[in-house]
Amino acid sequence: MILEIVLLILGFVCCVVGIVGSVLPVLPGPPISWIGLLLLYIIPNMTVDYTFLGITLGIAILIFAMDYVVPIIGTKYFGGSKAGAYGSTIGLIIGLFFPPLGFLFGPFIGAFLGEIFFNASSNSKHALKSAFGSFIGFLAGTFMKVLVAIVYMGLFFYKLMGNWEVIF
Repeated sequence: MILEIVLLILGFVCCVVGIVGSVLPVLPGPPISWIGLLLLYIIPNMTVDYTFLGITLGIAILIFAMDYVVPIIGTKYFGGSKAGAYGSTIGLIIGLFFPPLGFLFGPFIGAFLGEIFFNASSNSKHALKSAFGSFIGFLAGTFMKVLVAIVYMGLFFYKLMGNWEVIF
């Protein structure tokens, strides 16, 4: 009985940390939320649904990978060059060292500086447009991560309630 309670608490904590980690780029939100789902299935007497765990793991990994690609795609979509895309990525990495706003403005500033300094055909208006694309990409990635982490918490409770008698 104690093991079940400990695993439930740890699973719930992972789901909450996953939601928080979806906003903070230091923590991989959806994968941490998935660990919360996994902890639920580690509980003795729970029937493991490998298909469910496999699909949710695949989604968590996909969203985790896309989080690094979406700001670059946003930069490109708004007319940015490779310099802006690289600047966006470098800005994101540098921004991690300046929480809480560094990860928000890092991709924007990085894309802007990349366009200004390393793209000879870019003017400040073009660079600003590219930086805006990076910012939109960052917001889209964050939205996807938060949405997946919240869905995983909902699935955690849904699976918990559906197996309440088995667990306790």
